[in-house]
Amino acid sequence: MGLLIKNGEIITASERYTADIYCEGETITRIEKDITPPPDATVIDATGKYVFPGFIDPHTHIYLPFMGTFAKDTYTTASQAALVGGTTTFIDFCIPMRGDEPLAAWDTWNAHSEGKSACDYTYHMAVTRYDAGVESQLREIVRNGVSSFKVFLAYKGAFGVDDEELYHTLKLAKSLGVITTAHCENEVIVAELQKELVAQGKIGPEWHYYSRPPRVEAEGTHHLTTFAEIHNAHVYIVHLSCDEALQVAAQAKYRGVNVWVETLIQYLLLDKTYAELPEFEGAKYVMSPPLRDKRNQSILWDAIRHQLVSTVATDHAPFDFNGQKPMGKSDFTKIPNGIPALEDRVNLLYTYGVKTGKIDLHRFVDSASTQAAKIFGLYPRKGTIQLGADADLVVYDPHYTRTLSKSTQLMNVDYSAFEGWKIEGRPHVVTVRGEIAARDGKFVGTVGRGRFLKRDPNHF
Repeated sequence: MGLLIKNGEIITASERYTADIYCEGETITRIEKDITPPPDATVIDATGKYVFPGFIDPHTHIYLPFMGTFAKDTYTTASQAALVGGTTTFIDFCIPMRGDEPLAAWDTWNAHSEGKSACDYTYHMAVTRYDAGVESQLREIVRNGVSSFKVFLAYKGAFGVDDEELYHTLKLAKSLGVITTAHCENEVIVAELQKELVAQGKIGPEWHYYSRPPRVEAEGTHHLTTFAEIHNAHVYIVHLSCDEALQVAAQAKYRGVNVWVETLIQYLLLDKTYAELPEFEGAKYVMSPPLRDKRNQSILWDAIRHQLVSTVATDHAPFDFNGQKPMGKSDFTKIPNGIPALEDRVNLLYTYGVKTGKIDLHRFVDSASTQAAKIFGLYPRKGTIQLGADADLVVYDPHYTRTLSKSTQLMNVDYSAFEGWKIEGRPHVVTVRGEIAARDGKFVGTVGRGRFLKRDPNHF
């Protein structure tokens, strides 16, 4: 039984045209004008709507033990929320604590994901220490289908690696054809600033920003790109938030460093005043790096438009405002970091990027889908609309309007970081490998349909 999407305006990173799309056996098999549907085909009328490739979020934390608690979503709740919002694939982070073994973490993440996701997924494998035993396990994990590592130049004593470990991680990644994603800050400066601020009684969420100022992120970015340059390794800066760090990344690109940059939807729309809200409300917006001065937003939008920033992700990390964020009520360093955004990223990017003229439809698709697929070894089965690609499709209604609210979201968390924000546009129908998974804001798919995506290294 096939699926036929008729009369939609197909938008990819480089093309725009009107045609029908026929899907059979999980893939796109025909793209033509006026396809006559077979008798048993499901037909979707996309007249007046866009048809996008399924969107990819390259930075999520679905299962996440962090700061003494756990992120609230499961692979089931997160995947359903993702699909309703148009995201058909996400890349989660498999993160052992510093004393844990990578293969044990691999088994743990698989136990939480296998048979439980409604959309496709894969992992970045975090390297939180480096020795001969870890190296052997990382080689096995790459053989199992992971082609990206993650290092933290932050969270000293928990996830962070030292310079010797960073050196050898990048050396190994280069030899295996693996790209290394990196959280870029200076962990020593952060730790010392945190101690000084708390000692001065500056304990509220508004002080989180001052423990991780922009120059600290810029220094971490410079640190990563210097090490990457030594090895000619491929690196990807996650959640870049500010002009200072962007300038360092641009300078590295100019020198020929193989570096890609990701920003987050929240850095494009929210600023540091949200973390300064009274009555501890600002804790909802504590994340690392922190929300920045508003002036950075136009700089980041321009960087997306000119492809200096490749991807827009979420760093989805949902912690309840009641019960989890208050763990840091008397010490901002103990507030679980992160916000929920997986469900809203695509609609916010369309509303406040495309509709306002900051980016065009092609950069919208490119930054929210195609670049992630290319950088992380999923292209062309994901991230585009072409013959043989997976039938992950988003039939998008550009005329729909509504207001975002915790009361209507599927993300399993007790607040919305974008409560009251208006959106213009949402997915009408979303498919995962040819099966309808969401329709008009409702999940109608199959939990367990999502599969782990094995990726080959050396795809650059």
